[in-house]
Amino acid sequence: MYFFLKRCMDIGGGFAGCCLLALVFVPVALLIKFTSRGPVIFSQERLTKGERVFRFFKFRTMAIDRELTANERNRINEMGGPIFKSRLDPRITAAGRLLRKFSIDELPQFWNVFWGDMALVGPRPPLVHEVESYEPWMRRRLTVRAGLTGFWQVMGRSNIDFYRMMELDIDYVDHPSILRDIKILLLTVPAVLSSRGAW
Repeated sequence: MYFFLKRCMDIGGGFAGCCLLALVFVPVALLIKFTSRGPVIFSQERLTKGERVFRFFKFRTMAIDRELTANERNRINEMGGPIFKSRLDPRITAAGRLLRKFSIDELPQFWNVFWGDMALVGPRPPLVHEVESYEPWMRRRLTVRAGLTGFWQVMGRSNIDFYRMMELDIDYVDHPSILRDIKILLLTVPAVLSSRGAW
């Protein structure tokens, strides 16, 4: 029953999110195109339930002609573990910082939710190379669909390090509950509006 109700919630929420995406797509697309070269939508291979690869979508927030060296990544990485995140990332464009601050760049993922690759609530979808560095117990976060939001987002996002994120995700996997999902969704709204941990 939990998984049936969760999927119904995902379909409804995914559809509503796609409608919101349609409303903001043109102004966001113009902002991206007028401030940097490259496509409006960024897509990437990520992993979801059962370690299945899917195509993940976001509004592009980085320059397409700037790469980081290994030394740069190690020097500015603030997450620890195999995940790279840094508020000092030189690849992020000015428009990209604005989109990230209020999670507008994540809106195309409502299509992933509606299609069934992701859920509204669940662990964030990792990159393939990140999973290759997981310890065995960490792979349990891939026994459920990847999520648009989760405990990591509502408890601080990038202010939480890699290992704490893993603990939160495993706890979510071990205690499935529709009421918990609804609580996370409700907490996501003030977390996004406050832009806490968004960079």
